Amino acid sequence: MIKVLYFARLKEQLDTASEEMDAEGVAALGDLVQQLQGRGGVWQEAFGDGQTVMMALNQEMADATTTVADGDEVAFFPPVTGG
Repeated sequence: MIKVLYFARLKEQLDTASEEMDAEGVAALGDLVQQLQGRGGVWQEAFGDGQTVMMALNQEMADATTTVADGDEVAFFPPVTGG
């Protein structure tokens, strides 16, 4: 199982802060994003083309090519802006 965390705007948009997902078929973070997009609706809106979503694997910044393994923790969050 993979623990998936959603922060800030994503947490509110998706109406969930976390979930457990089966690691089968998820070799890299890009695969996980595609699975989330495949849910449709707000998931497609949040993770679809043109959306910028930051990713972390086990509390280290990561990208779509980062390998995922059973027991990992993945976090998704929007880019942070400051002023």
